[in-house]
Amino acid sequence: MKKMVYSMEVMSLVLLALIVSPVNGVSCGDAVSVLIPCGSFLLGDDEPKPSDQCCSSAQSLNKMAETRASRRALCECLKQTGPSFGVNPERAKQLLPLCKLKLNIPISPDVDCNK
Repeated sequence: MKKMVYSMEVMSLVLLALIVSPVNGVSCGDAVSVLIPCGSFLLGDDEPKPSDQCCSSAQSLNKMAETRASRRALCECLKQTGPSFGVNPERAKQLLPLCKLKLNIPISPDVDCNK
């Protein structure tokens, strides 16, 4: 039952993200699709740390958002979609050091993506 609920949440997240238009080469749909392997970890399920596949996906998303404008768009996307799907903010913060991602974007639901 838990896997079915998780699958429905992921599918809903993907569908929502697909309606957001691409900005600066990285669409919100692309970003969310890339992070699907991180779903269990980000939602706070029983995974104590992100999987190797999750970290690989997060690192590839980091490479997709190379410009300041694309990082800003990515920040807005994740800020809007994360809370609506129950992403645990503490888990999102942990993803950066656990996957060895070096980002200058603070992970917080109230972050100002324009800074």
